[in-house]
Amino acid sequence: MTDPVVSVVMPSYNGVAFIGETLESLARQTLRDWEAIVIDDCSTDDTRALVKAWPDSRVRLIERSENGGPVLARNSGIAAVRGRYIAGLDQDDLCLPDRLARQVAYLEAHADVVLVGAQAEQLREGKVSAMQYAPHSTPELIAWLTWIENPIVWSTVMMRTDAARALDPFSRPALVYAEDFDLYHRIARFGRVARLDEPLVLYRQHAGGVSKRFISTMQASATQVLAQAHAALLGEDEAAALATLLVRHNMGGEPVPDRATLMRLGNGIATLQAAFIVQARPDAESSKLIRWETARRWARIGRAGLRSGAVSLGDVIAARPPHLGLGYAGIETLLWCGAIGVVRRWQARVPSASVTG
Repeated sequence: MTDPVVSVVMPSYNGVAFIGETLESLARQTLRDWEAIVIDDCSTDDTRALVKAWPDSRVRLIERSENGGPVLARNSGIAAVRGRYIAGLDQDDLCLPDRLARQVAYLEAHADVVLVGAQAEQLREGKVSAMQYAPHSTPELIAWLTWIENPIVWSTVMMRTDAARALDPFSRPALVYAEDFDLYHRIARFGRVARLDEPLVLYRQHAGGVSKRFISTMQASATQVLAQAHAALLGEDEAAALATLLVRHNMGGEPVPDRATLMRLGNGIATLQAAFIVQARPDAESSKLIRWETARRWARIGRAGLRSGAVSLGDVIAARPPHLGLGYAGIETLLWCGAIGVVRRWQARVPSASVTG
């Protein structure tokens, strides 16, 4: 039997409601030379029966003997792949028809790239909409964004099998629900990480999704990833403190509680960005994207703080490192967010009026 070009690795657990649609999206791929390895993690519904009965012989099922979670399931799948490229895919996400072909073509044209993602759109209640990822990218921008957030949707990832197998383990179980973020940091030792800017995957948003059910675990793991990544530059204590702020307020969108926190976060981002530019020496296009996308995130952090009433417009302006700018948020937007914050502060201070009969 000839080895396929691409092995799609898909952990599954109680996915019978969605996995059929996901497998159908693979059947519609313009690149036909693939295998799909579904690793069932002891589902209690009919997932295993559905996959066993799937009419496409390119779909293989691995049945785990005990439930170990998505990281161990994915690692089992990686050990079984036969393709020269590995594509990640969650059981509830959908590939657009050109996904595999476009990514294989990119990796074959860029020998220095070990992993390529793609833009994704979200699918919620039958409606497709854009996600808040950078609309345009270069490998240098993706490398910078991994210093402050997770810039790639796992279900869009394709990587070289030899690089994936050089990681031991492939995914680290201790960093469950941020294991993909950790992997992007670790696999970068073997080459560049890139992203195609065309949407090639529909990321399904639903109440049972991992990103909805395990937010606290995901944030704790992401914090650990960033703390480890920046320890050499900042020292362990400062790296851990900044990682907490980045995960809460940049990745998580939680409003900053006060001006001091806003200033510490802004100074931390500026320090990281300066160090990255010295280290990576990005070209003019990438430098422009790096500064713009960083400014866009800073504006979002400022808007959230203003709207919550925790900080004032003066705080945001005073705390802003000069080169971060305002991103998409002009002064009118910040004034409006500040006005909302003033109302919320006033409401918090004024006791609710009692209702008398």
